[in-house]
Amino acid sequence: MNSDRVFTMGKIPAPLPGDLLYARNHMWAKPMDGVLRHGFTSYAILLMKDVYFLEWHLEEADEVSALQEIGHIETSKAESSLYSPAGGKVVRFNKKLLDDPSTINTDGYGEGWLYDLEGGSETFMDVADYLKYLEDNWEKTQVVLKGKMNQIDDSEDGAE
Repeated sequence: MNSDRVFTMGKIPAPLPGDLLYARNHMWAKPMDGVLRHGFTSYAILLMKDVYFLEWHLEEADEVSALQEIGHIETSKAESSLYSPAGGKVVRFNKKLLDDPSTINTDGYGEGWLYDLEGGSETFMDVADYLKYLEDNWEKTQVVLKGKMNQIDDSEDGAE
């Protein structure tokens, strides 16, 4: 078993449990009872800030392919489509999140899980590889974030 890791985003720690698998789209997967339970990593949650809306574009028992759009999320930072990191059959959604998605903000590795998928884990990394992926891409992420902040600042000032 891999040990837990932490990626530091500036001064903010993003814990990465060692017993999970990780995808490039910053979702985790936990093998359990023949399915992979999926959720957002602490890294994704910190970038999104507050999640306040979530909807699914498919239903339980639907087949999905890797990188297929599966839903929509709105946060205090952005609105975005959600994509499945792996292919398979949707077994169940965390229905509680449809009424109150804020649990994602407070318990992303627990009660804030998103959905269970019956399928492969070939697209996932272990915690060490995911940490390296985050480290290798952190500078680029900061440039994108700063660019978006500048766009927000410009629009607030009335600039175009």
